[in-house]
Amino acid sequence: MINFLHTFNPEPVLLSIGVFKIYWYGLFIVIGILLGMMTGVKLAEKYRISKDFLIDSVFYAVIAGIIGARIYHVLLELPYYSNNPLAIFKIWEGGLAIHGALIAGIAAILLFAKKRKNDPWVIFALYAPAMALGQAIGRWGNYFNQELYGRPTNLPWGIPIEPVNRQLSHYTAEYFHPAFLYESLGNLLIFILLLLWHRQIIKNKETANPKIIVFAYLIMYSFLRFFTEFIRIDPTPEFFGLRVPQIASLFIIAFAGLYLLKITKKTALEK
Repeated sequence: MINFLHTFNPEPVLLSIGVFKIYWYGLFIVIGILLGMMTGVKLAEKYRISKDFLIDSVFYAVIAGIIGARIYHVLLELPYYSNNPLAIFKIWEGGLAIHGALIAGIAAILLFAKKRKNDPWVIFALYAPAMALGQAIGRWGNYFNQELYGRPTNLPWGIPIEPVNRQLSHYTAEYFHPAFLYESLGNLLIFILLLLWHRQIIKNKETANPKIIVFAYLIMYSFLRFFTEFIRIDPTPEFFGLRVPQIASLFIIAFAGLYLLKITKKTALEK
């Protein structure tokens, strides 16, 4: 794996037939969605939730999540997209922000669950490991697009970046931290931990609270994103020395942490 990353030069296009092109980025996004959906369906069976209901909710959540992720990204890079408005629609070239996907996806699931009179917190809990798995897979699309890489490095797992894709501030460097890989592995670990947590909840349905999984996911992913942002060098607005995704992550950690503490205290009092 290390030697492969250090020597392989990825191309964004997987298959090209005339004007028709299949991009690695899109392929990994689709694989992530499908495997995430399969994870959610399997967990739904354990909670005795209709498979059809979950699949329907996935449809709305994915559409809303992609739109929200793109809007969030465009807002972060507004000067570029103001001068290149047609580029807003070129989603296959990359540019999906996870915080935008979370906001839009949560809103869509909340509305859908309430309309069908299901507990939205259980649905959110089912989506948490699915999201982590989808992110772990989807990040490989960034690798093939040669985007969202980290600072220059001499480490043996540093990845080569073509000059055309390098940031001007590091144009003379050849190898960079595989930030995509760090986040992918981190999300894979989160996925495993959440599955183990679900297993405990299923065994103790009477005392378990699915909200814990939701906020645990938000906290774990936000910590992961906060620290990987120190490595990344792609341009993004900064305030008080922190990148916007880091600030968003801190807000999520604070909100989810306080809510998780409230749930824990309430559970302890009920016992």
